[in-house]
Amino acid sequence: MEEYGKILIIAMPIFLALIVIEKIYGIYKKNDTAPLIDSVSSISSGITNSVKDVLGLSVTFLSYEWLVSKIALQHLEANVLSYCIAFFVIDFYGYWSHRLAHQINFLWNKHAIHHSSEEFNLACALRQPIASLVNLFTFLLIPAALLGVPASVIAITLPIHLFLQFWYHTKHIKKMGFIEHILVTPSHHRVHHAINPEYLDKNHSQIFIFWDKLFGTFQEELDDVPPVFGITRPANTWNPIKINFQHLSLLIKDAWRAPKWKDKLTIWFKPTGWRPENFEEKFPVNKIENVFNFEKYGTQNSQKLIYWSVIQMLITLLFVSYLFENIAKIGLPNIFIYGSFIFITIYSYTELMDKNRYALLWEGIRLGLVICIIGYYGDWFGLNREIPISNYIIFTYLILSFLTTLYFVNFDFKTNQNQYTNS
Repeated sequence: MEEYGKILIIAMPIFLALIVIEKIYGIYKKNDTAPLIDSVSSISSGITNSVKDVLGLSVTFLSYEWLVSKIALQHLEANVLSYCIAFFVIDFYGYWSHRLAHQINFLWNKHAIHHSSEEFNLACALRQPIASLVNLFTFLLIPAALLGVPASVIAITLPIHLFLQFWYHTKHIKKMGFIEHILVTPSHHRVHHAINPEYLDKNHSQIFIFWDKLFGTFQEELDDVPPVFGITRPANTWNPIKINFQHLSLLIKDAWRAPKWKDKLTIWFKPTGWRPENFEEKFPVNKIENVFNFEKYGTQNSQKLIYWSVIQMLITLLFVSYLFENIAKIGLPNIFIYGSFIFITIYSYTELMDKNRYALLWEGIRLGLVICIIGYYGDWFGLNREIPISNYIIFTYLILSFLTTLYFVNFDFKTNQNQYTNS
């Protein structure tokens, strides 16, 4: 946990800087592809995912280390060759786990968050799941285990492989010539994120595009079919925690309501989006039928709400940075208390972004949690040793946040609703 936290301390400012550069470039080119409120939701999703990973909130039924100990034909050292083998095998693993997430109903729940943005920009690359609590695909790393690639090499290569998928989430880079035949490019990945019928469930590769060409899932970006982004059953929320469990919620409801036991049991393993017979009519859900004729979510927001959301996200990043920098010092079980605070914080301000009045309740819960933490420990997980007045700073922030949420819920939302209604 501590090592991964240190990696994220380095990665977070780099990602954030690149997101800002893309935003400035888009404004300069008069083609801004990164609305602030969408980017806040995406970055907030990235925060929840990274906190979940650092806290170790996932279970692996079949560990790679066990695989190596049982089936390795030889044992490689941690050298250039073993890292190259690991990277190649992880990319093969990534293609198939990614493809299956698109094709099997219950697996789509953990991946839907990544596709939930109706924009396509660097920030949406950070929309990563917290619903992936079980790793089912370690068996796809069998080729590396047979060759005896050390577990330490896999552990280092996995985050590098993930981080290298960040750059191609952009609309500003067009087709890249001969590179299109070797690597996944922005053009390839725009196809993957599109909901146009021509593009659905294509281009699952993560680094090397030849997996799609080899296994029949490749689709070139067409000049006459501009990609439209999102998911066909739109999330209609900025709250990444809600998005993580929307599809699972629908599956549970459909399984409960299904009159046939066969449907109750098989719905989980059916193709993504499958529902029992006549359920689309009996229990309709919002679905995009015409990709060129639908209204994107959350386009009617006051500038005050947008800027306040950006401030909340930036402050949350400061809290997260302190957690990642001090995992060992904070220790168990306190890191889980800290993690709960981060999740509640993100739930609270993204509910406010959705103009949900319950945001005020979540702000109250957050304030109460901090009062309990500081009242019990005397300070914010040792922060007083570095900043003696940290308790006052944190309480001042939380009280201002509560009062600001109160203002938005009782005044700003009503004013903007009246303006929207009268316009």
